[in-house]
Amino acid sequence: MLKVLLVDDDSEFTDVAYQIIEFLGHEVSVAGTLKEAKQWLEHQQFDHILLDFMLPDGSGLHLIDELKSNSENETFITLITGHPSVKGMLAGLCGPKVNYLVKPIQREDIEQVLNRKSKKPTKKNHKALHFGCLIGESAPMQELYLMIERVAKTSANVMLMGESGVGKEVVAQAIHSASECDGPLVATNCGALSKELIGSELFGHEKGAFTGAVGRKDGVFERAEHGTLFLDEVTEMPIDMQPNLLRVLESKRVTRLGGTKEIDVNCRVVSATNRSIQDLAESKMLREDVYFRLAVFPIDIPPLRKRKEDIPLLAKAFLDELNSENGTSFAWNESQLSRLSDYSWPGNVRELRHTVHRAFIMSDPDTSTVDLPSSFASPFATKQSASNQISAGQTIENVEKELIRATLEKVDGSKTLAAEMLGISTKTLYNRLHAYGDFAE
Repeated sequence: MLKVLLVDDDSEFTDVAYQIIEFLGHEVSVAGTLKEAKQWLEHQQFDHILLDFMLPDGSGLHLIDELKSNSENETFITLITGHPSVKGMLAGLCGPKVNYLVKPIQREDIEQVLNRKSKKPTKKNHKALHFGCLIGESAPMQELYLMIERVAKTSANVMLMGESGVGKEVVAQAIHSASECDGPLVATNCGALSKELIGSELFGHEKGAFTGAVGRKDGVFERAEHGTLFLDEVTEMPIDMQPNLLRVLESKRVTRLGGTKEIDVNCRVVSATNRSIQDLAESKMLREDVYFRLAVFPIDIPPLRKRKEDIPLLAKAFLDELNSENGTSFAWNESQLSRLSDYSWPGNVRELRHTVHRAFIMSDPDTSTVDLPSSFASPFATKQSASNQISAGQTIENVEKELIRATLEKVDGSKTLAAEMLGISTKTLYNRLHAYGDFAE
């Protein structure tokens, strides 16, 4: 449990934030001015301060300066502002113990800053990182880095294509970092939202717009102002919602649900799909005009099997990260790295990371030797083996039905895991199960 001081003169915000922090299991105190905050700090020590940038009696920076002057102070501060550019202007001034949140703030934002983990990569890993997050020196990755560098100099929308698990969100982070924009990276998964909720998530809503809309909510386009909006699984967006998306992409204006005022928005949109261009054209899951607005600059991310020379680098980086977090000193030997490199990794980087983590957990903490499993086979292999059993005369529906059945059987009925293994959204899987009702439950 943390002791949290919430300093903000917006009573509506502090009421909501107070409830969220208390719900997360932390002790919280509230101050509406710098003077009140200083009074709290005279009598108590806090683990974390959520501090408004602009207060009635001065700037929150004054309080930061006082805390920095105390060498014994260990308080972490999250500066709250309604201005996205503040982070870029003050990052160097405030130091590493100061984080930033831009209003409007969601529950997940507060939970993330309070549950922070200090991850200090080794010097070796730091040198291997491209754009602060990508690992790999192979030819396909060098080509990817070049494309990121080129597109980062523009404001063009980017569509990321690639198999499930290749790291599309990490590439989106790389594009955002390389762009050096002032605003945040905001991510949302279009395949995880119901038809009723996706409009509110994308465009926001006004209070009373629908049952349950107890307050105003800004959509992701507004929250990503001057930054990057990452739309994952964009091809899973309902087709009748896509004209609304097209209008925002063309006009750079958004109207909240239940509202009448058009609001200017300014962000780069990075979208992602695990479908090929041919599949997009044939399936008609994405309107052609929407595709051309989203895919001004398409990028195809290579699967791990096409850059096998990067596998040892990734395996070492994942293991170093686990060592850093747990105070251990495990290391790979050459035969283990060779085994990892020889495997096809149908689940790509995500599957490799999972395997390294599993091996780390199973390893004897009194040694430095990693205990690799005897087999790397996973439910991802089900997809490949099922494809090898296709014979002439079978309908597409029967093939798809058998693939889903076999995958569900392999993961003990877990629909979330099965959808991930099949490279589709959970929503799409449920739609298929409903159609094939004889084994849906």
